[in-house]
Amino acid sequence: MGTPARSPTLEMVAARAGVSRATVSRVVNASPTVTAEVAALVHAAISDLSYVPNRAARSLASRTTQVIALVVPESTAKVFADPFFASVVQGVALHLAETDYTLNLLIASETTSDKTRRYLLGGNVDGALVVSHHSGDHSYTHLGQGLPVVFGGRPLSADALFGHYVDVDNVSGGRLATRHLIERGCRSIATIAGPQDMPAGIDRLIGWRNAVTAAGLDESLVEYGDYSPADGAAAMRRLLDRRVPIDGLFVFSDQLAAGAYSVMREAGLSIPGDIAVVGYDDDRYASTVSPTLTTVNQAPVEMGARMAEIVVRLIGGEQVETATIMPTKLVVRESA
Repeated sequence: MGTPARSPTLEMVAARAGVSRATVSRVVNASPTVTAEVAALVHAAISDLSYVPNRAARSLASRTTQVIALVVPESTAKVFADPFFASVVQGVALHLAETDYTLNLLIASETTSDKTRRYLLGGNVDGALVVSHHSGDHSYTHLGQGLPVVFGGRPLSADALFGHYVDVDNVSGGRLATRHLIERGCRSIATIAGPQDMPAGIDRLIGWRNAVTAAGLDESLVEYGDYSPADGAAAMRRLLDRRVPIDGLFVFSDQLAAGAYSVMREAGLSIPGDIAVVGYDDDRYASTVSPTLTTVNQAPVEMGARMAEIVVRLIGGEQVETATIMPTKLVVRESA
């Protein structure tokens, strides 16, 4: 029997092309740092030797991976505790299930952003989705220069507009929630706002202010939290410590509202008898707290599906509007 033919290696490709092994690796991973002339030499050597890297041969031939990354620049604890992220992932997965694309979930942080960015731009994925409550994630704002990318939520920085985004009309949502409280007869309406390093937090606060200003009401009853029940409880204590009568409360997330509920109960206040409450998200917190929470639905499953649809279209070379804005709606329950 003859000796089995030896499979071509990265080193053999490098020798044939007259370049270093590292240069071949960069070409295989679609690095933008290699000149077109050198890349052509390497691809010719790959073709001559029928070299196939670890990725499937079809991916090498087509220069695609059939992979889309969903990047979540938040802590692991927050990602798995927050129903918003689960709903967005569900929407993305449901849409991609009807395509040939596989979904990679990357939970990243500012401390690992360089590694994540290198992976995304290294030829490992065909496109990326970036979803976060906080849009000060500047490490990802320039991805759109080298990769089809869709943000979940309007990026805070104008520099991020190299990519596309899907968002809800948060100004309208904040105004809708507050007007509902006004129509119920509330005249001292406080808010527990989200962080102001994110467009959703900024825009919902603008909507609240628009509504209370138009009604001639006090605009000073504002406290802030970071989307957890504990933050909602702390913010509610600060509002009650002001000793200012409050008969209405708009809360920027249902998780924050759940925390505020506990403090109101401790203070002997009834909902909605003493304070009517409207939340935002329409997630499992809204339907499991007692009384059930009137809230603004922002359809995160649909948002995830729309993000996936757009990134697939971008990968296919289609022209897509930079901004896709989805409507919100009020879901009335027992709290207001």
